[in-house]
Amino acid sequence: MNFFKYPILIISFSMLFIGCSKENSIENNGIVTNNDKIYFPEINSDNWETKTITELNWNQSELNPLLDFLENKNTKSFVILHNGKIVVEKYFNNHTSSSVWYWASAGKTLTSTLSGIAQDENMININNKVSDYLGIGWTSLPLEKENLITCENLLSMNSGLDDSLGDAISPSNLKYIADAGKRWAYHNVYVKMQDVIANATNSSFDSYFNSKLKDKIGMTGIWRNVGDLNVYWSNTRSMARFGLLISANGKWQNTQIISENFLKQATSTSQNINKSYGYLWWLNGKESYHLPQSQIEFAGKLIPNAPDDMFAALGKNDQKIYIVPSKKLVVIRMGEAAEGSNFALSSFDNDLWAKMNALLN
Repeated sequence: MNFFKYPILIISFSMLFIGCSKENSIENNGIVTNNDKIYFPEINSDNWETKTITELNWNQSELNPLLDFLENKNTKSFVILHNGKIVVEKYFNNHTSSSVWYWASAGKTLTSTLSGIAQDENMININNKVSDYLGIGWTSLPLEKENLITCENLLSMNSGLDDSLGDAISPSNLKYIADAGKRWAYHNVYVKMQDVIANATNSSFDSYFNSKLKDKIGMTGIWRNVGDLNVYWSNTRSMARFGLLISANGKWQNTQIISENFLKQATSTSQNINKSYGYLWWLNGKESYHLPQSQIEFAGKLIPNAPDDMFAALGKNDQKIYIVPSKKLVVIRMGEAAEGSNFALSSFDNDLWAKMNALLN
């Protein structure tokens, strides 16, 4: 056949090939395509490329209502990334891009990520018992009960330790209430994973964190001991950088910081009690969930207005990292409690996503 006699056919075949190429470039998680590669800001630079609401065909008229809502809810900073680029970045109440704020329990996901990195490097195995790394007697449990507790139990919040005794993690405050794996309870004992990592890597947790995560993605910030808690403080863009790393399946530019396999485990249901909890990550779209300081199982999704595939880092007084693979979104919120003090989930989550949906649709 002489194709030059049939220009329409040439165009049709070209469009077919282009269409197939684009379709084949889409990865299963819906985050990255060859034609719209995820963007990463440079290390040690304040430059961060942006994208407009108009480019994304979002509803521009709903932006100001969203920002007004955020300001009225004691927000200090708010960022939306789409495929890595900043679409919305707003600061309120005298907070600025250089101001630091606490992550609270949203920072638990940093410990989860460091655990994955240490396992990738064969420094730890989360299926091993905690006493393999900390020695026996790190709790006040009988040895046979203590040896039931694995690193995965700490990451999944099902250690079986009594959560009613406060945040102290000395052996005298870590007491038996159930066998490991038999009870889910939000407990500060997860921080023992930081000791596990330090001992296994023969370094301090902070040093390992800085060299293996913080410095590699250009974060700033510092860990501060607040009573029995170890809390991360940073500016908002550092929180956004971390969210971007996770949304990119653990990869930063051309470097795999943490394996996709571990992240898939970390952001999937980790035990059969609280289906909306992974390895220190909260998961949306599940059939039920538990909340801190409660043994009640609540039916339905964690955040009904949010996309089902969303997973989140949720911290006290509404510190938030939302990651939505299907929409290529990372959403950051820092600030005071939107309403009453809370440990993780609050009514603010669902109200915020109602406003987000109006913007996105």
